[in-house]
Amino acid sequence: MRFLGWLLAAVVAVLATVLVFLPAAWMSPLLEAQTDGRLTLGDPQGSLWHGSAFVGAAPGGNDPVTPLLPGRFSWSLSPLVMLGRVDLRVENPDALSQSVRIEGSLHQWHVGPAAVSLPAERLTALGAPLNTIQPSGRMSLSWSPLEVSRQGNRILVSGQAALELQDVASRLSPVRPLGAYRVALDSRGEQATMGLSTLRGPLMLSGAGKLVNGRLQFSGRAEAAAGQEERLANLLNLLGQRRKEGARDYIALEFR
Repeated sequence: MRFLGWLLAAVVAVLATVLVFLPAAWMSPLLEAQTDGRLTLGDPQGSLWHGSAFVGAAPGGNDPVTPLLPGRFSWSLSPLVMLGRVDLRVENPDALSQSVRIEGSLHQWHVGPAAVSLPAERLTALGAPLNTIQPSGRMSLSWSPLEVSRQGNRILVSGQAALELQDVASRLSPVRPLGAYRVALDSRGEQATMGLSTLRGPLMLSGAGKLVNGRLQFSGRAEAAAGQEERLANLLNLLGQRRKEGARDYIALEFR
């Protein structure tokens, strides 16, 4: 009996050691699964409970992971997750306006408010058509507290967010910058509404749309500010079909 007690104690000690030192690399397949293979973690260090890594586009084949966001993300995950309770804190002073806390169960989470910034140039790592457009500028995504839940293979989000793009430019146009823009998002589970507006700049974008069950429906327009029509003609022709409203030409932006 004493030997059995020692054996059980040794097994518990081994399991505890394994749990404490689970490698941070285990977070990579979790992120890839939740983003349909679009994102992954590069150079993970530390453990599953306390680690750090950079966020990058999931590579193909043996290609290296390309960072999408500046700096490294560090995290602290409570071991209570083993009992079904999530308590996760994420920090990155180079990209996040403040630390983000995620609390809840294995199927439903409350995400604290914050903002994340990144240079638009890094979006080319996501592939076509961004690698053709070659965007440049600054992007900032901010959000209010979010309620996130998982239902089967679907991720449902409720809350508001805003994406601001400053000093946007493209290698397809000699006009620099093209402008500054704002995309407002209001998500209510399976449906979300969005609005696109121009803050300033010679390329004027506007429109509204909705996201239903992962499918985007958007109707908008792109046009040149007065006096910029000739300089922006080539870029506008690449964006969509040209239409006319009174004396003004514009490009219809339609996604169905």
